[in-house]
Order: sequence, then structure tokens, then C-alpha cells
Amino acid sequence: MSTPQDGASLLPEWTEPLTLEVRHLTRFTYHDAVWDSFNEARLQPVTDTAQLCRRFFLHIDPAADVRDYPDFYSNCVHYFDVKRPHEQLSVEAVSHVQTHADSRGPVPEKNPPEGLKNPSIMENYFDFLHDSQFVSLEPEIWREAVDSLPGGVSDLWTDTLAVGGHVFSTFTYTPSATTVNTRPTEVVQLRKGVCQDFAHVMLGILRTLGIPARYVSGYFYNPDRKPDEIEASHAWVEVYLPGYGWKGFDPTHNRVPDTRYVKLAVGRDYADIRPLSGTFRGRGTREMTVEVRVRRLPEDAWE
Repeated sequence: MSTPQDGASLLPEWTEPLTLEVRHLTRFTYHDAVWDSFNEARLQPVTDTAQLCRRFFLHIDPAADVRDYPDFYSNCVHYFDVKRPHEQLSVEAVSHVQTHADSRGPVPEKNPPEGLKNPSIMENYFDFLHDSQFVSLEPEIWREAVDSLPGGVSDLWTDTLAVGGHVFSTFTYTPSATTVNTRPTEVVQLRKGVCQDFAHVMLGILRTLGIPARYVSGYFYNPDRKPDEIEASHAWVEVYLPGYGWKGFDPTHNRVPDTRYVKLAVGRDYADIRPLSGTFRGRGTREMTVEVRVRRLPEDAWE
């Protein structure tokens, strides 16, 4: 992930179409042989109104048969198992994605909260209005919601931008300050964290305010990345706007996701979209390393 830029002003969107290659390599090293390793991967980018996944490859070593299915939130899930004993497992996903400006056009000028009062909307998006495994609407989150939007909700999109700006300006991006299991209430106390933490905090605030909000996993292409800067997967949020649909905001960078973003999966929080998860048999403990590379391809890559 790129280091967030200073300043609380909303950064402009990129509209230039891009062709991006994403390589996401995960390696597991076991301290003793294991077997019956069953795994699920949510690593294939979506195709939607802002991007087209042209190619996707999943390389697994030791080799395994791979099948796929759509999960409850329509994410593409690849699953595989390695039954024979092994001491290492590597999973590399290679994606080629074309990104472009959202074909739906800009968000409507006005997005009154009354649009959410339709009973069918409240029922269809129930999951994104209430507690989830990593997002609990506790008193600390309620207080953060009041601080970020003291006047209450008047416009769904304008207020989403305000909440995102609040998270960006009052929390400090600090790698290693948290872990993958850190809860938003802890982040609120620490006032620091990484993209996953900021997405969870923003989700809690938005849901507390009655705005349907979901977690998004993906990648951010930084054309100004320094040679020694480590890349990683990224996370942001999307809110539901009646009559328009889901629209994203990245509280880590204080911007609306644009053509530099590649979207992987959506869910209630990180628990729903773990890039790789699974189980195995054996007594060996394991160590995991992850490498991510995002690069721009020539525009004529498909000709």
C-alpha cells in the first residue's frame, strides 16, 4: 500500500483508463510435514461498472485441482486441497484488469437519507447496517460517529465524504501498530492503524449513522511508488446510495477510488473476504509471507 499523503482535503480522482497486472503471491512454510490442506482463495478481481477482469491465473504448488463458486456476496471463490504431505505451499494469483471511469457517471447531486426508508432496502442491506465479526457498534464507535458528524445525516454521499475525511485526519497511518485481528474499538483508542483498521472504523461509524456500508478488498496502483516501497493489498469501504448503487471511499488516502484501484471482493468486514484461508492436518506450525506487485501494462496489451 502507498503511504497516505498529508492534508485533509479530498484528493482528485484519476479518470485515465489503465491496464494493470496484479501478482499476489502467498507462501506457507510448515515446521513439519502437513497434509489434507483445504483452502479457499478470494483473489479474482470483479468485473463491474469501473473495471474488467480480462485474465486470471491461479498457480498452486504443490499442484492441486481448483474449482470455484460464488459466495453469498457474489465474490468468486476458488477452492482446492492438497492431500499428500507437504512442507511448503505457495499460491500465486495473476490478474490482468482494465480500469476505467465508472460507466454510471457521477454520484447524483442530492442523496437524501429518506431514500433508505424503503422497507425492501432495509431488508436487502441488513447485513451492512449491523454488527459483524470485526465491526461492533459499541459506545466508542457511537461517540466517534457523533464527533465525525455532529449534525446528523442530511445527505448520504456528502456525509460519507465527511466521515471518511474525519477518519483520515484524526487517525495516523502506522504499520505494525495493529494486527489483522485488531477491533475498531481498539483502533479508536490507539488513533492509529492501517487500511484495514480505517475501513473497519469507517464502517462502524456509517452503520451507526444508519448508512449501509460494506468492506472492499483490492489493490492500489501507485505510479509514484519508490523502488524500496513495499506493496500490499488494500481495503476501503462502499456505501449504498438508493437509485445509484454502491459507491466507494478510501479513508486511508482520503479519496474516491478511481482507475488506480482494482477491486477484489466485498463483504461485511475482513472476515468475509480473506484473500486466502484454510485448514490442514498435522502438528507443524506455519509461517506466512505475502508479496504483492501491481504494474501498468501497455494499452495495446489486448490487441
